Amino acid sequence: MSKFLPALTALGCGVLFTAASAYSADYPVRPVQVIVPYSAGGGTDLSARIMADTMEEYLGNSLVVRNQHGGGGSIGTSAAIHARPDGYTLGMGAQGPLAMLPHYGGVDYSLGDVEFLALMGRNLIVVAGCQGAPFEDVEGFIDYAREHPGEVRVGNSGAGGANHIAIAGFGNAAGLEFNNMPFAGASAAVTTCVGGHIDAVVASPAEVMPQIEAGSLKALLVMEEERIDALPDTPVPEELGIDFTWSAWKGVIAPVGMPDDVKETLSEALRNTFQDEKFLARMEEMGEFVDYRSGEDYRELAERDSAVAEEIIRQLGMYGVNQ
Repeated sequence: MSKFLPALTALGCGVLFTAASAYSADYPVRPVQVIVPYSAGGGTDLSARIMADTMEEYLGNSLVVRNQHGGGGSIGTSAAIHARPDGYTLGMGAQGPLAMLPHYGGVDYSLGDVEFLALMGRNLIVVAGCQGAPFEDVEGFIDYAREHPGEVRVGNSGAGGANHIAIAGFGNAAGLEFNNMPFAGASAAVTTCVGGHIDAVVASPAEVMPQIEAGSLKALLVMEEERIDALPDTPVPEELGIDFTWSAWKGVIAPVGMPDDVKETLSEALRNTFQDEKFLARMEEMGEFVDYRSGEDYRELAERDSAVAEEIIRQLGMYGVNQ
């Protein structure tokens, strides 16, 4: 009897392999879960729900959005990364949890644990001058900061967050030192700026456009490679001879180890979703900037931002503070 065991084992493995192949070829046979690492109602959550509505048409099954917040986004991100790699659990992969939090410590993952499927979009970053600021434009902003090192008060949405990293990185690239002032969210920082209690603020266009249009704030700089349509008269760092750009982003991630055909199915469905006219219209209505990129380009962006963030976080003396 024992002489038949190798043959039976091989046959069994073949059957299992065939069954697994057929299973992944039929993917998806049930709803796909998308973990949002933040509370319901925020930009990432609402974007994920719009994505889920649109993507059903291209994936051939429904998507269920589940919020798992906490730890600055690290808890839900960890859950998505460590899920079974069968394509039935995805995650919204945001810049903070992926490219920044690992440098502060206290998380159980790294970029090497992530399957990047597609970048959805980016939150652009604007520097705006406040009421009563001692400068009128970005040239004046830079000149004043150079003449008064460490005195220009620049508000941001929180210590160590994307906006803090943005202005600190810009300062490093320009050889400038700012007095970075964290607030409990962008709204508080912008309100303080309108009140003239600080000199400048770093925020997304959506967070400052109403005040800019009302004349309460003055757009100084957009941290992009090229000028944007919403602020066509506002320069970018390259025009000033400064080599630095920064934006917050989000996309769709999964655990490493998915079958190739499942990954291809998801990647294609995401590409179609993020280029769908109805999806783009709904995102525009919400003030979201869609910037679809392939999984490979998404990973490249995440690795680039992680390296930049690590250098800045070390300079700020915040590296490993959560260990």
